[in-house]
Amino acid sequence: MGKIGIYGSSFDPITNVHLWTASTVAHRCKLDKVIFLPCSSKRKDKHLHTTDDHRWKMVQMAIQDNERYIADKYEMEQEAWNVYTEQTLTHFKEIYPDDEIYFIMGADLLVDIGAGKWGNTEALVRDNRFIVMARNGIDMLKEISHSPLLRNHDDGRTFHLLDKGLAMEISSSYIRDEFAVGGEPRYLLPESCYRYIKEHGIYR
Repeated sequence: MGKIGIYGSSFDPITNVHLWTASTVAHRCKLDKVIFLPCSSKRKDKHLHTTDDHRWKMVQMAIQDNERYIADKYEMEQEAWNVYTEQTLTHFKEIYPDDEIYFIMGADLLVDIGAGKWGNTEALVRDNRFIVMARNGIDMLKEISHSPLLRNHDDGRTFHLLDKGLAMEISSSYIRDEFAVGGEPRYLLPESCYRYIKEHGIYR
């Protein structure tokens, strides 16, 4: 039996912090694979700044030298308004029936799930496991204890709380802003992605 982490994000663009986070999680949680899962551009809660094709190509370029990393287009190909994370995780559990599946997320998303803001929240928490990364200003244990939903489904294995030990919060939006004003974010994202963005004039 293996252990697989599902790492969903806009990846608009993918950054070195995404890669470092995935590597840290994989190392500390003994994951065999990390699946990078770009979100659908059809999501009503997301405003993406480039095409699915560009985002997909940059994710592939960013992870190509790490055999533990996999890119998957599942959510990009869905009609986003009909797909919840709970369904996504069910999909991967069907693909990898002999492995343990974990959803990798930040503590800010734990807060939203605890407040019932996600679709199919009861089934999501009841039937899945989560690796939760610390975020500045969020007490993860307190969030679990204050949410009836989270605390009543926490059997000691549902939530793996992980403090990365280093506050690296450079965001995709910061990088987009730098490109937009002629800044130089070169070493905040993979070199191949930096060159791709410059070549195609993305985020101007």
